[in-house]
Amino acid sequence: MANERTVKELKSVAQKLRRDVLEMIGVGSAGHLGGSFSLAETMAVLYFHRMKFDKKMLADPKRDRLLLSKGHVALIQYAALCEKGLFPREELRRVKAINGLLQGHPDLSIPGIEAVTGSLGQGLSVGLGMALALRLDRNPARILVVMGDGEQSEGQLWEAAQAAAAYKTDNVTAFIDWNKVQATGATKDIFNIPNLDEKWKAFGWEVFTVDGHDPGAIIDVLEKAEAVKGKPQLIILDTIKGKGVSFAEGNAAYHNCILDEATYNKVLAELDSAKGGK
Repeated sequence: MANERTVKELKSVAQKLRRDVLEMIGVGSAGHLGGSFSLAETMAVLYFHRMKFDKKMLADPKRDRLLLSKGHVALIQYAALCEKGLFPREELRRVKAINGLLQGHPDLSIPGIEAVTGSLGQGLSVGLGMALALRLDRNPARILVVMGDGEQSEGQLWEAAQAAAAYKTDNVTAFIDWNKVQATGATKDIFNIPNLDEKWKAFGWEVFTVDGHDPGAIIDVLEKAEAVKGKPQLIILDTIKGKGVSFAEGNAAYHNCILDEATYNKVLAELDSAKGGK
């Protein structure tokens, strides 16, 4: 169970990650703000509290591996990797630039990225393959796969879900960023998949649901998930798209947005006024 100090620190980290994402988007260029902001607390918990991972472990086979299946929100993962010291901060201002390190989607050329993702629905399949290889090697490392709720309409994902349960891969923990909004509107209006928890349970997974903006609750549920034996685990993160910016919350217009200078400054002001997520 997380103590109050740890929770406070992780809330502060989450706000710092949001600020980094905003810096990467900048003024006049498109960037995935909404889904990046909804994952800030989860990325803070995973990279800065729970995972066995740092810049000294890039070649260590016992490191935990995080795969961002919803690769279009790579900015939030880049923010975490930057704060962990894996590349210079100058790269945040060169996202998608020809001479920059950071691409529009995760790429293996970037330190800390474990798989190329972006075509939705494929991350869990890749993670399952890694998990089975780790088990063959008797390697205790864990595989973490972060998916989107819109991504749940992809068929390959469900093939991987069924296979993961069949092979009893208890070294896999998957997440759904259940922010309820995808590129063009509410997920339920575009391709409704109700009762996600029951669906995944029916596929043989141990399923948990948690407030995805409460670091303490995320830590607690991760401890429960990692204690599960004989089956993979799914954590449904109940989140708000664009969390932390009042006019972006739940707003599909900020899925992949271009900010003018005035809007950029409004986002920055709201993030700064939050004072570490309080």
